[in-house]
Amino acid sequence: MKNLNKISLALGLSVSFLLILNSCATGLPKGATAVSNFDSNKYLGKWYEIARFDFRFEKNLNQVTATYSKKENGNIKVENRGYDYVKNEWKESIGEAKFVKNPNIAELKVSFFKPIWASYNVIDIDEDYKYALVVGNNKDYMWILSREKTLPESYKQRFLSKAKSLGFEIENLIWVEQK
Repeated sequence: MKNLNKISLALGLSVSFLLILNSCATGLPKGATAVSNFDSNKYLGKWYEIARFDFRFEKNLNQVTATYSKKENGNIKVENRGYDYVKNEWKESIGEAKFVKNPNIAELKVSFFKPIWASYNVIDIDEDYKYALVVGNNKDYMWILSREKTLPESYKQRFLSKAKSLGFEIENLIWVEQK
């Protein structure tokens, strides 16, 4: 019985470790490609979250913004902020992003809890860097961002069409209230 408990514990820890590694895996969802000829300097600044798939870190948040700035080490500082309308309080999270391959390809990994990193991939962006479609490493994570609190219908349709063609369940998007 003692050996069975040890085996169960070891197996449980191994499975937990694999699940943690998988949750912080980097890469792109099948069929998606990161924007090439990416200009990270044009991407810096404040973005408004227009839509997202809901997950526990952003549960009950509206008025969500992400602000990106260059760090001395060449990485990108990430400041996420949103208003929790259930608890009636602002929440903020500060992290760091770095390019997976090179700064000309919009395939990054981001961490708010080092050493755990997650994918942040810009897969579509307009030429003026005003509207962006961002995904994680799988089809569970997606964000539509804008430099403004609204998104033109043409970009909304463009991003939704692209996401749907890649197999994202766009009907599950949360449309973020921006005031």
